[in-house]
Amino acid sequence: MKNFYDFNLDSPQERQEREKLFPELSKFHIALREELSEDEYNQFYSAEKESMTRPEKVSTPRTEKEISKPFMVPNPSLNQAWIQV
Repeated sequence: MKNFYDFNLDSPQERQEREKLFPELSKFHIALREELSEDEYNQFYSAEKESMTRPEKVSTPRTEKEISKPFMVPNPSLNQAWIQV
């Protein structure tokens, strides 16, 4: 399924389909266009579109040994306090 930023804005049919599939986000972008300058809006839109196409970092599952390790480590500063990692 396409995300909001995959649609061709030059195509009236695709714009209409996008508004049908994402009504709240479409309204948000309309309001945003009214509030921001054209340059600001284009920068925002480009950044959002890029963030949707960037692959997400997948974390590997922790092993049983890693799970049993405490999340506390000694604080290397002079006072003998513990810090949470």
